Amino acid sequence: MAVKSLQYKQHTFSISYEIINPSSHIDLIFLHGWGSHKNLMKHAFGAHLKQFRHIYIDMPGFGNSTCNMALTTEDYATILESFLSMIEADKTVVLGHSFGGKVATLLQPDVLVLVASAGILVPKPFKIRAKIALFKVLKLTGLTHLRRFFVAPDAQGLSQPMYETFKNVVNEDFTEKFRAFKGKALLCFGAQDTATPIWTAYKMAELMNQSRVVEFDGDHYFFLEQGATVAKEIEKTVLESLEH
Repeated sequence: MAVKSLQYKQHTFSISYEIINPSSHIDLIFLHGWGSHKNLMKHAFGAHLKQFRHIYIDMPGFGNSTCNMALTTEDYATILESFLSMIEADKTVVLGHSFGGKVATLLQPDVLVLVASAGILVPKPFKIRAKIALFKVLKLTGLTHLRRFFVAPDAQGLSQPMYETFKNVVNEDFTEKFRAFKGKALLCFGAQDTATPIWTAYKMAELMNQSRVVEFDGDHYFFLEQGATVAKEIEKTVLESLEH
């Protein structure tokens, strides 16, 4: 594990990362999902794709990377652009899981690998909509001290900057961002995923000209057990990209 410090909007960020296969010549950058860390991605893919230089990154506020200001998804992309420049990494292939998929899209790599990516708004179940409506009523009556009972699981235990960041990024519609992506895209999604349902993958594919969807058996974290199969799809996509 290594750490680099960089400045962004008068704040210092320490970015933790790890590089595997350092002598390989094609960079493959891994971006984890919300609430996760680089080691999860390394667990899934570290033993595969040996022809690539793996770059595993803890995004600001997660794992061993710091964050003391509220960020947007665009901020994450800008910070990572600076970081990748610092370590002299190319954006040849960028893989993003869930929230990381949105950041990966903004980086505009040659090959984009979206693994159960967020970005297409999914209607909230009635139970969640009812909780939101009830909390709004409680705010009007001054009972905001009950907030902890209404906070989404992904927002629990966060520092104030990261809670504000969560509110900034949780309900983003990335439709136009996907439409603006001009590279080649591989979309790997779990058929039983309820967080980023399989239909959202096909919606993304409609928006991106050079894309294909591969369905896997499993949920939002299907890749943890099927890293080798996902790796083969990545190799196939990158090879096709290099041939054109």
